[in-house]
Amino acid sequence: MKDRVGALVHAEQERYLERLLPPRDAVVAEMERQAAAEGIPISDPEVGRLLAVLARATRARRIVEVGCAIGYGALHLARGAPEAQVVTIDADETRLERARTFLDEAGVAERVELVHGSALEVLARLDGTFDLAYVDAAKTEYRHYLDLLLPKMSQGGTLVFDNLLWKGRVAADGEDGEEEDEATAAIRAFNPYLMMHPQMSAVILPLGDGVGLATKIKPTILEQGGPW
Repeated sequence: MKDRVGALVHAEQERYLERLLPPRDAVVAEMERQAAAEGIPISDPEVGRLLAVLARATRARRIVEVGCAIGYGALHLARGAPEAQVVTIDADETRLERARTFLDEAGVAERVELVHGSALEVLARLDGTFDLAYVDAAKTEYRHYLDLLLPKMSQGGTLVFDNLLWKGRVAADGEDGEEEDEATAAIRAFNPYLMMHPQMSAVILPLGDGVGLATKIKPTILEQGGPW
């Protein structure tokens, strides 16, 4: 248990943790370079590493990603679970083409299906079940993504949501008088929905920009007084 609020993660601790990350290979390094240069929203490197760890730890065989961008998350998921098939969705066809190039260079393209379209429409028509889901797309649609994903998750399946601290804005007290933007309001409403959902056991980690990690459980577990 931490000693006090604010005792752990400050700028110096974040820089320390970043220095511990292993060097990235040429493909990942180029993805990070292009994203930084062009303002393309990709996962933080530590979140990418978490995705690879979770994909391997859960032994996922079928993975879905909402928000592909240039394939950074999809690459980490595919590398973490070398026998898995990954379905990744994005509304930007140009970015999907760039993702295809990177995934091909990394040698995982044959296991990644890139789907162009609105995530809400694509999720609604996806067949089968998934063992792992990663969401990093329109913040105002997070609750809708979860509602569509949950019935498609295997029992015990893992869901990951990025940006749940949303640049620190969700924790702001509003005393500065600034009007809350739509994305901040949506994430602020989504977080308790995720944490208290009766079909999931969830936690929000102060990793990157805040990562929600949840697993699908049977409602009867809660009815019996567990697992708390």
